[in-house]
Amino acid sequence: MRHRRQTTVPRSIDCGCQESVTMKLHHYVRFAAIASTMSLLFSACSPVNSTNGNTNERPMMKPSVTYLHLLRHKPFFIGFTKDRLRWTIDHSREWEADAGTVVSTCDASASDHLDTWILLDGRWQVEAGVRSYPAGHADPGKWFSGGATRGACRLVTTEHSYVMKIRHADMEEMLARGFSFKDHLEEGRTYYDDAFSRQSDN
Repeated sequence: MRHRRQTTVPRSIDCGCQESVTMKLHHYVRFAAIASTMSLLFSACSPVNSTNGNTNERPMMKPSVTYLHLLRHKPFFIGFTKDRLRWTIDHSREWEADAGTVVSTCDASASDHLDTWILLDGRWQVEAGVRSYPAGHADPGKWFSGGATRGACRLVTTEHSYVMKIRHADMEEMLARGFSFKDHLEEGRTYYDDAFSRQSDN
């Protein structure tokens, strides 16, 4: 009676194949771990646009906490009740900005063109051509909106500052609710009208 011939793989070859597969798997796992770590590092180091989350814009601004007991003493908000201060905090965002930060521009195509920026602490200036218009937190130029300007310009901090952004829709609602900063807005509009009228004369 014939026996079926059996083919046996030598043990040394079998072990070699297993070791080869194990080594490849080990290298793959190490590579995946390194790639994941590098991805996290690059994400952490990427500059963030404080307005909309995109990278490579406004890299020197970072979120800050708005405190009611401090906000009530800022010139733009003096006279606000606690309820209105809380409403303001709930409908705004505060940012900390290093000197030289471009806070906003006069780009009419930007999605936040009509939003309002308010200087809480520090100093900034509007740069338009060869002219600049500096302001502190108690000056007429303590707020800024692209809608109040004409032509090309940008808003830049000149020292370490804290700024607040209020979306256009929220600002409109605040005005409709009778928030008491119309005088500040009118003072600022007069300031910007005068500045940009002189700019257009050059």
